[in-house]
Amino acid sequence: MLDNDTAEVIRRFNDAFRFHDPKALEALVADDCTIENTTPAPEGKRESGKAACLAVWQGLASAPGTQFELEEVFVAGPRALIRWRYRFGPGPADSVRGLNWMRVRNGQVVEAMGYVKG
Repeated sequence: MLDNDTAEVIRRFNDAFRFHDPKALEALVADDCTIENTTPAPEGKRESGKAACLAVWQGLASAPGTQFELEEVFVAGPRALIRWRYRFGPGPADSVRGLNWMRVRNGQVVEAMGYVKG
């Protein structure tokens, strides 16, 4: 996979969160996708399959009063590293920073491992 292909999938993935467009995720998530989620601490929860992954991500993308801010995106072949801040309220303490280590195959996300600063 070319870096440009991965970058485009990740751009569209990030935009679904930035613009609160959970429906856009449907075309971007593979049937065999897996997520290693950031919660519950300390190990997170593993989700497998398109429906389970969509449930997690669409819930975040549609959450009212939240804001997803990109800090950095790095792409290398089929892999991408996304550094972000997720705001869930108006105050300076109402956010969390983290990163996702992603893998893309055939134009869809097949793996995501999320980590947060604690």
